[in-house]
Amino acid sequence: MAETARETIPDFESWGIRAFTTTREAGTFGLSGTEPVGEVMSRWTMLQRDVSESALRLASVRQVHGSRVVVHTGGWEGWLRGGEADGHIAAEKGIALAVGIADCVPVFIAHPSGVVALLHSGWRGTAARITEAAIGALDRYGHPASELAIHLGPAICGRCYEVSADVREQLTGQPVTRPGNVDLRSLIAEQATESGVKKISVSEFCTRCDNDRFFSHRAGDAGRQLAVIAAAA
Repeated sequence: MAETARETIPDFESWGIRAFTTTREAGTFGLSGTEPVGEVMSRWTMLQRDVSESALRLASVRQVHGSRVVVHTGGWEGWLRGGEADGHIAAEKGIALAVGIADCVPVFIAHPSGVVALLHSGWRGTAARITEAAIGALDRYGHPASELAIHLGPAICGRCYEVSADVREQLTGQPVTRPGNVDLRSLIAEQATESGVKKISVSEFCTRCDNDRFFSHRAGDAGRQLAVIAAAA
């Protein structure tokens, strides 16, 4: 069976963790877009089969551009379509996590034990410090920030992302009077570093610059790619 087209993240492989972002070639995974629901669902089914060698469970959440992070501890098989959240943690191996993205940042978090987390961080989630919330939750589970690795996947780059003065002020915490450009991945990396994370990597891809490879909301696309992470059971 053909695998879902993707950009892989090799850094986590030594820990037995698969992490990747699908590409435009794989098609959209957004259920609220313009494509027939049946076609989109077939892609989710293919993805579920694709990750089943390492994870019998697949979890997604209804993303609302917030900072809520939920924890999964198993108890189901197949695809779990969860409630409102923009981040989730797999507290045990064998659970694949997915979030949909177009320009927002997919934040992959891994621990050598196989505990993983995945976040959808747009400007609202970044301003609300969703990455810090996830790091804090992992620490409460006995996985301190100093032992974590974070990868910031394909997202819109600072050169392509101009926002209003109000948004800039919420992101920087400083008085701002004019619109300007912001780099969400740089801000998230700073937040993670402040929280004690020492191993941070960043994808070379910008969803807007590399629009031939990825869907981009700023480029006018309705499609959504998926970020996925799973530790083999």
